[in-house]
Amino acid sequence: EWSEVFSAMRAYPWAVLGVAAALAALSHVIYATFDLIGRHYTGHRLPVPAVMAITFVSYAFNLNMGTIVGAVGMRVRLYTRLGLDAATVTRIVGSSMLTNWLGYFLLAGLAFAVWPPALPEGWHLGGMALRALGASMVALVLAYVAMCAFSSRREFHVRGHEIELPGWRVALLQLLMSCSNWAVMGGALYVLLQGQVAYPMALSVLLIGAVAGLLSRVPAGLGVLESVVVALLGSANASQTALLAAVLCYRAVYYWLPLGVAALLYLGMEANAKKLRAASAQQAGTGRA
Repeated sequence: EWSEVFSAMRAYPWAVLGVAAALAALSHVIYATFDLIGRHYTGHRLPVPAVMAITFVSYAFNLNMGTIVGAVGMRVRLYTRLGLDAATVTRIVGSSMLTNWLGYFLLAGLAFAVWPPALPEGWHLGGMALRALGASMVALVLAYVAMCAFSSRREFHVRGHEIELPGWRVALLQLLMSCSNWAVMGGALYVLLQGQVAYPMALSVLLIGAVAGLLSRVPAGLGVLESVVVALLGSANASQTALLAAVLCYRAVYYWLPLGVAALLYLGMEANAKKLRAASAQQAGTGRA
């Protein structure tokens, strides 16, 4: 009954919504630092605030409109306007995506191996298989860090692109930043569930919902995250109405509000770029005169 869901959303305490919104904002700030690793990796010298602004805008659009529009399209447009070439932007995007999924693999692997959620009967994956999957994910992350620390070969070529392994300190920094981001995201959902489930379970469900939304190819995983939350937490002494209200409030504070801020910031970037182009053209005309 959607009327009951909306009533439950309206009944949320402002303090709970405020804490969830603060955690969502913290997560977006953490993610905005991901491209700073790409800045170090590629050696470009764009100002740090500009890099973080581009990363924030790209992430907000990525969450709501998909990877092609957000993670790739927005970065290419905004970075190239600031003078970076396509090859450099590609390396930045790759570094940022790797950072994001390193933390995901580590946290999801630990969650699936140590706190595997009870999967519905229709899901063709048992508890042992989930634990094995989790252990494999952790092993992949450890293998990456070991390669960064001990591999004598530092450069690889994939489809014409040169990939250079970072040092082990950078690899550990990637893990720290990404794990912090995913952990804060799980904290936002946990707060909105108002103690109906333990934090590890809330984080596990969010991690499953994230990859399910990605595999579904539905923009923003709309409806997918909701289905995962209801399916996995429906037996955890929580009503379907309360679960849907919680995940919709999560969408509001983590997806929709940041998108509004990012849209305004993007418009400001576009206007500033037009002014810079006009000033450059005017200076060129004055020089010729």
